[in-house]
This record gives sequence, structure tokens and C-alpha cells, in this order.
Amino acid sequence: MRSVVLDTETTGMPVTDGHRVIEIGCVELMGRRLTGRHFHVYLQPDRESDEGAIGVHGITNEFLVGKPRFAEVADEFFEFIKGAQLIIHNAAFDVGFLNNEFALIGQTDRADLTQYCTILDTLAMARARHPGQRNSLDALCKRYGVDNSGRELHGALLDSEILADVYLTMTGGQTSLSLAGNASDGNGSGEGSGNQASEIRRLSADRQPGRIIRASESDLAEHAARLEAIAKSAGGPSLWAQLLDAKGQTLQ
Repeated sequence: MRSVVLDTETTGMPVTDGHRVIEIGCVELMGRRLTGRHFHVYLQPDRESDEGAIGVHGITNEFLVGKPRFAEVADEFFEFIKGAQLIIHNAAFDVGFLNNEFALIGQTDRADLTQYCTILDTLAMARARHPGQRNSLDALCKRYGVDNSGRELHGALLDSEILADVYLTMTGGQTSLSLAGNASDGNGSGEGSGNQASEIRRLSADRQPGRIIRASESDLAEHAARLEAIAKSAGGPSLWAQLLDAKGQTLQ
């Protein structure tokens, strides 16, 4: 499945008060691995940002002078997200603003992103798994051990990259090992050039067979405890546990 982790920054809120999107940041996942492709743009909103909003994201009105308007990037942005699963923290906020941007430029056929993408709200997911706790992005980073030390202010691209790590960790995925490219070639949409996997090294046919070391009772107990922790974090059994269950086997 192709997923796009998305975040926006705006001139303020709510969208019904005429506030606009000033930054869009997206990173792409394929098969739960970061591909290195991203979409990122700052936008001229044709209005000033609220002081409170500037205090959150640090994007000044002066900085946005001369930046493209949404109409100039709408087609490229739409093609990047079309058909993907959009992973968004507090999705109603971002989707509402993006729908409004499409409507304002007369692209009413695109003014409901749910017709073209599926939406996964990580805030709703976190609230279901951690009721009564703080579930902001910063709080989730602390809970799941995701490094957000570079996040002094909100930023759409940085926040989408951090959210990708949080999402993969929260759902039991692996974030540090990726066979896909992570480098960006520096063009507008950030298409990664793609790092090549290392050449496969084949073992000699006459090598000595390796020793088989079977797990001890304590090893099996620790493994079972780890699977239980994964199931609790992910809200469901791990793939390993599902495989054993399908085969009618147990850890013992």
C-alpha cells in the first residue's frame, strides 16, 4: 500500500474565518518503508497570519512574499497524494483546510479528498489506545521514543517526517531499516534518487554447517513477553503470533 504522511501549517484557525494554508509537507511510504520521495511547498496566502499562529510555526508574513499560490501547485500536489492512504495527525483540521483550498480555486471536484484518498487519523488512533493521556505529536514522540529534538517550532515537512516515525512505531513497524532510497535530488517535489541495495553475497557451497542453538525456556518466556508488549502497543497481535496461530503452533 502507498501511504503519504501529511501535515500543513496555516495562517490561523478556523478555516471558516478565512484562514489559509501556508505550508504543505508530505513524505511517502511504500510497504511501510520511507521511499525518500516527498512534496514540500510554502504558499502565499494573500492574507496575514495571526500572531498566535506565527508563534507556533515561525513562518512570517514577510517570508511568504513571492511564494507560489495554491493554484500554482494544486495539480502537482493532487497527483502526489491521489490514491494514497493519507496519514495525518488531527486529520479533520488538515483535510478541511486542503478541501477549502481546492474549492477556492474552483476545483470543486477535488474539494473532498476522501473521494480520492483514504484517511487515517493518528490522533484518533492514539486516543483509542491511550485514553485520558496527552496524545499530541510531541507526547507521542516521548511515549514511543521517537527523536524530535530538532522540533523547536512546528513545520509541515519536519512534522510529517516525525509523524511517519511515530506511526510506524505505534503500529509495530520498523523505522530505522529501509531498503528504499532516502536521498532527495533537490527538485520541487523531492523525488528521491534511490539508494541501491548492497550487492548480494552468496555463501560458499562447501562451508561448514552452522550450529543450531535452540531457545531456552527463559528465552521463550522473554520472546512471549515481547510479543505481548507489541500486541498491546499495536492494538492487535503481532504478525509472528498470527503466523503461529494460523499454523496451530505455540511458542512452546
